[in-house]
Amino acid sequence: MKRTLNQDTIKDAMLFNQLVMQVSKALWKSTEKDWEQWVKPYDLSINEHHILGIAYQLEIASMTDISKLGVMHLSTAFNFAKKLHLRGYLTLSKNEKDKRNTYVQLTEEGKKMFLKTLEDYNPLENPLFQGAMPLRDVYGELPDFVELTALIRSIYGEDFVQFIERSSQEPASLKK
Repeated sequence: MKRTLNQDTIKDAMLFNQLVMQVSKALWKSTEKDWEQWVKPYDLSINEHHILGIAYQLEIASMTDISKLGVMHLSTAFNFAKKLHLRGYLTLSKNEKDKRNTYVQLTEEGKKMFLKTLEDYNPLENPLFQGAMPLRDVYGELPDFVELTALIRSIYGEDFVQFIERSSQEPASLKK
């Protein structure tokens, strides 16, 4: 069945897109600032920290995986992974049967670095988390973003959402 759009639908779509763009921009700006401040003491960029996290989660990840799950261009993923490799945090390898793709894996040093960033995280230095605290006080829990997750699922797919959900779980090494 082909969809047709009337003027009201087009106007609603435009207003919805504008709202999502404005909210996303504001949220990203805060997130970016918080993330930069968090990883700055470790001489890591946001992309480098994100790649370490993806590599930690997947154990062995292709550059395609890093690009897709990190929501970054393949060349960006590769360039930052090379920097992490030069610092001794990642190994880069090729599959013997298919040399077209590069795979990354955390070194012990990379794993220690990533886990150190998690252990040292301080929510009191994070305005984004602090902004969510009134919701936690009222509802007894942090927002779970059901509607946003559904939107992301329709754009990036179920595998992407499952990765996000897995990566938001507590790493075994941090459990006491």
